[in-house]
Amino acid sequence: MRDNRSDMEIEKVIRTSMKMTAVPASELNNQLKAALYQQEAVLRKQPAAHKLSLWYLPMVMNLITFFLLALFALIMIENIYLSYFAAGICCYVGVAGILLTIVGVKRANIKEDIAIRIEKRGVLA
Repeated sequence: MRDNRSDMEIEKVIRTSMKMTAVPASELNNQLKAALYQQEAVLRKQPAAHKLSLWYLPMVMNLITFFLLALFALIMIENIYLSYFAAGICCYVGVAGILLTIVGVKRANIKEDIAIRIEKRGVLA
């Protein structure tokens, strides 16, 4: 096995760099800390996240579904009385879904829980 001189030189450079004890000046350290604190203060003043409330989404989906079913009943059922009856039931269930959603949200106070929070980059929470 041969002894590689470049490995010895690299090892010598590594050993000398490990022995270095250069400490930055306290004035430079204080300036860096002040700049960092100033940047943190600016970031903390900005809102951390944009909140998108989705409490109304189940209500809207229910309404669309049952109004489409009502339209389907009006088109497909040949008996006019039966088609109006089925469409009326579908509309009633759609409106009842709206009322149940509003009462449920007010009663359970879940508007804050049913939300998507979109975090901004680089902002401290």
